[in-house]
Amino acid sequence: MGVQGLTGFVEERGVFFTELRVRDTKLVIDGSSLYHRLCFAPDADFRRGGDYGAFAAAVRDFFGALQACAIAPFVVLDGGRGAEDRKLPTLRGRAAEQLRAAHGLSRGAGGCLVPLLTREAFVQALGRLGVPFVQCFAEADREIAGLANRWGCPVLSLDSDFCVFDLEGGYCPLSHFQWRSVRASAGPQGCYVPARCFSAERFCRHFGHLSKGLLPLFAVMNGNDYIGLEALEAFFSKVRLPRGCAAGKGGKHLRLQGLLNWLAQFAEPAEAVDNVLKYLKKHQREEIRELLCTSMEDYAPSDVNLEDFFRNGSYECEAARKADVPEWVLDAFAKGKLAPFIVNALILRSTFLRVQVENMQRPSAHSTALPIRQVIYGLLLRVSHSTEDASSSKQTNELPIVCEFDRCQKTVKKTFVQAASLPPDFCDDRFPLDKLMEVPMSCRQMLLLETLGVKMSFLEPIPSHLKLPIAATCYWICCSEPKVKLNQLKALLLMIVSGELQRITDDPDSTVLPAEDDSVAYNEFLKWKEKKLQNNDFDLDAAHSFCQWQCCLQMGLYLNQLLGTPLSEPDLSRLYTGTLVHRLYQELKSAPPVENLFILSPKMSQLYLVLLNTVESTVSPDFFQKMTKTRSESCKKKKASNKKKTAIHCAMPETQHLCSANRFASLEVDD
Repeated sequence: MGVQGLTGFVEERGVFFTELRVRDTKLVIDGSSLYHRLCFAPDADFRRGGDYGAFAAAVRDFFGALQACAIAPFVVLDGGRGAEDRKLPTLRGRAAEQLRAAHGLSRGAGGCLVPLLTREAFVQALGRLGVPFVQCFAEADREIAGLANRWGCPVLSLDSDFCVFDLEGGYCPLSHFQWRSVRASAGPQGCYVPARCFSAERFCRHFGHLSKGLLPLFAVMNGNDYIGLEALEAFFSKVRLPRGCAAGKGGKHLRLQGLLNWLAQFAEPAEAVDNVLKYLKKHQREEIRELLCTSMEDYAPSDVNLEDFFRNGSYECEAARKADVPEWVLDAFAKGKLAPFIVNALILRSTFLRVQVENMQRPSAHSTALPIRQVIYGLLLRVSHSTEDASSSKQTNELPIVCEFDRCQKTVKKTFVQAASLPPDFCDDRFPLDKLMEVPMSCRQMLLLETLGVKMSFLEPIPSHLKLPIAATCYWICCSEPKVKLNQLKALLLMIVSGELQRITDDPDSTVLPAEDDSVAYNEFLKWKEKKLQNNDFDLDAAHSFCQWQCCLQMGLYLNQLLGTPLSEPDLSRLYTGTLVHRLYQELKSAPPVENLFILSPKMSQLYLVLLNTVESTVSPDFFQKMTKTRSESCKKKKASNKKKTAIHCAMPETQHLCSANRFASLEVDD
């Protein structure tokens, strides 16, 4: 949520804040605001898919600063879109903004874009650090406000809606929370974080003793994530706001100030609403009254008791019960063991697929992982096999449909996708979704591996925490279009090995000393990273391919979670570093010996070979040779005809993987 223009208005004036020394207190943290803030570091690279290790380090440093000041953090994350899906227009607008940002970044422009797996990396980091957190069923703002008021402690966020909530402990904007500048007190109190706290009292006094009870009405009328100004345009076109603010003229802040001054003449919201309705046509009044009153309820603290969750792990939510969410799903969701994607697909049959910095002339990178998503939809929506005498067309018609919002070139479009029909073990009437965890683990693991197109015997040599990402890599190799280049695969595997080497040599929590050759190899790796790159060009085609890999891994993670983690979940902070994989790919093209980067560590060299052999075993022996030959012949033809340079698309190999040869039908809709 967010009140349009309010953050800028408050920041410009600065008189609505009080200085605060934050220490020795509970602190309720808006998790979504925090991970966005930490992600958008000044030196972050947003073009190459994210550096999750650096992000996780920032998360660790942040909570380390809080610990030094005896601050007890409680992180509250937004969940799904909610059963009413009221924010859909806002979310579609944001998706379009993110697409424009991604397109700009792909062309070398500046900008920020949250990498695809940032939220998952954040949840993992909270778990490793032992930071208490909860994932709400839907929007978290009301539950954050309720918990903070129950404890009388501040809220830390970067959401202007918290200027509107009546918060006993106040609202500290993240932009004024100087956690990197922890200071020691001269007295016995200890260290503190310098901060500024928004004062609703000062804000209301600025507008002629405006009642705090009118702030929710102001937020609704001014426009937030749930209601736009269009519904009240007739009011703004007729009313004479103080300070001579004509409708839509003079900027948002003038209208905002005028509205606040106008509201200050009323004692309570009901009186103000009655006066608003006088400016509207009679047949509109009751509808607008209901809209305003319903929207104001968004600023009342929730009755969900998060204190109970943090005490005993129990998350009770009336909205989830009304939506018939199975108890085990809600429990896992509250604990961050399932993603919002899952609940949105289950409740709304609708999902948003987040755009990355990819080649906008090609199909969305998410299209590669479509068959995995279809299996997820099948599990959630309980697709069963039809009777033997049913026709195949009837079976197809009975498959549930999910609406996906995804990129199509440079626009966001919705596509209707059929769920997959599942194996008999998952269609048994004894095992509906609420009893999915009663299906034998061996069956759940088999479904995961079959979806990813690998056998457990292939993964036997792989360390347990790498089985899932390597299975996703095998899927990526077989299903990506254009096909993955050998050097892209090698760069990805070398990056994974570098994460393993760092894990065993540079882990501050490790109780086992690393072998000497591992330490030497790691030091040499660090020296190599410090060398200046001869070629730091951005390869958009390589970026697109690595985006496809992240999509496959993301959906592999979600399916694995939904099935109760039959495979161990990998540590994303050790798994993907976008700047590193792009550099490795560039150097492999120009300096192949970089493949021997970890030769000083026999253990890491062996791991690299095992990973490479495992992935290569899932495709035909001449898979990469065919691709190289096809590209070479294509280049010769293009040069001979003296045509303009165009992107060369990989030819399909003769042997196609099931997921690329047998896609389910989908219907694309311009919207």
